Amino acid sequence: MKQLTIIKIGGNVIDNSENLHQFLLDFTSLPGDKILVHGGGKIATELGESLGIEAKMVEGRRITDIETLRIVTMVYAGLINKNMVAQLQAKGSNAIGLTGADGNIIKAKKRPVITKTYGLEGGPMAGAVIDYGFVGDLDENSVSANTLGTLLNAGFVPVLCAITHDGDTQLLNTNADTIASSVAVAMSNLYETRLVYCFEKKGVLRDVNDDASVVREIKADEFEGLKADGTVQGGMIPKLHNAFEAIKKGVSAVYIGKADELAELAEGTFGTKMLK
Repeated sequence: MKQLTIIKIGGNVIDNSENLHQFLLDFTSLPGDKILVHGGGKIATELGESLGIEAKMVEGRRITDIETLRIVTMVYAGLINKNMVAQLQAKGSNAIGLTGADGNIIKAKKRPVITKTYGLEGGPMAGAVIDYGFVGDLDENSVSANTLGTLLNAGFVPVLCAITHDGDTQLLNTNADTIASSVAVAMSNLYETRLVYCFEKKGVLRDVNDDASVVREIKADEFEGLKADGTVQGGMIPKLHNAFEAIKKGVSAVYIGKADELAELAEGTFGTKMLK
């Protein structure tokens, strides 16, 4: 079975042109077939603010109303995606930039409105209605592995942004970590698939202020304990959740670490490795 590497990069790389240039050089040098998945960084938020559209967040997740959707589509699928594709072409990588709508590669379902119940000790319970707007959720049938496989076999390097569609004309904003995990799971039926999450830290740290405190390996049954003791918190929780879901569903290896050590990270000699 051929090997495929799926790399997800976040805003810390995208927001710094020097870091992005070096990352894309390293990405181009990776052997074998590969797919790049990216989010949006600060650009969408800054553009929205310049247009008087304030970013709204609930529990760390962006609310995507229609105006925000227009902005993230322009930025993610346009400016950022095509800038990366142009840079990869200049570096000798035959990249093709895609949303989930292109080739029907990723079909999502609009996240339903939910009611969360909060209560103070000894006080009344109150329901909070949360509408995330035009946010897309994925399931096991969302990703067209055959289409991506066709592009890979034709020599292309797919570059996927965080925009999907519902199959009925509606574009949706979808978490890039989730896209990377779902793509890796879908492609694991065709390839021996590795998934690499690149971010600003050297891996999962026992002490967020000490880069030398990298946890080299984490087993699935250790995840809850690391959340409970605060080692894993904030945005790292959904990242690791996606990582362990990918491992459980057939991805051969998942690594998390710093983007400027991509070659070592992809080989598992750097960063944190997820285990079953």
